[in-house]
Amino acid sequence: MTPDPAAATSGPHTLLAPSPWVMRFVPLIEPGARVLDLACGGGRHVRALAARGFAMHAVDRDAQAVEPLRAMAQVTLADLEAGAWPLGENRFGAVIVTNYLWRPLLPHIVQAVAEGGVLIYETFALGNGSVGKPSNPDFLLRPGELLDAARPHLRVVAYEDGFVAAPKPAFVQRICAVREHPPAPAVGAGSHPAKYNL
Repeated sequence: MTPDPAAATSGPHTLLAPSPWVMRFVPLIEPGARVLDLACGGGRHVRALAARGFAMHAVDRDAQAVEPLRAMAQVTLADLEAGAWPLGENRFGAVIVTNYLWRPLLPHIVQAVAEGGVLIYETFALGNGSVGKPSNPDFLLRPGELLDAARPHLRVVAYEDGFVAAPKPAFVQRICAVREHPPAPAVGAGSHPAKYNL
């Protein structure tokens, strides 16, 4: 699993503040929805979203890291890079992935987003090796890769691909995308499109 940006100086499971990108799009998640935090590490997003009343499901391979999360989340211990996808056909009102990339999982991640659900994904991108770790291209997104993974199944609400200076210099790619409900039959001329507040 790729490390968190602050992990180089603070240890792999230090409690960090939630990602501003993730928290920006939490209002798009239906109240009380089941939320999957994949490769959750120490659970910064599990904690933040559980406090907002979401039913959290935390997945990671590090038993020590996820043990404190059992009081606030359903926990699945799994090495995501070995063996089958551990969540079967389960669907979630939101899927959150940060600072983690294992390309074979991308189709599973997209499929795990339920109708009306939200995918919020943020991780490192090519170019990051010029400023720090991770530097292995196996763990760095190629230009447009998250867009390609999300479309045509999900509607992209927001997408960024570039350089950030904080919390430490990094090249990142991030997306918020939704699996829209099927359109309702048109009733007169007053039908309204879905509204996704940015």
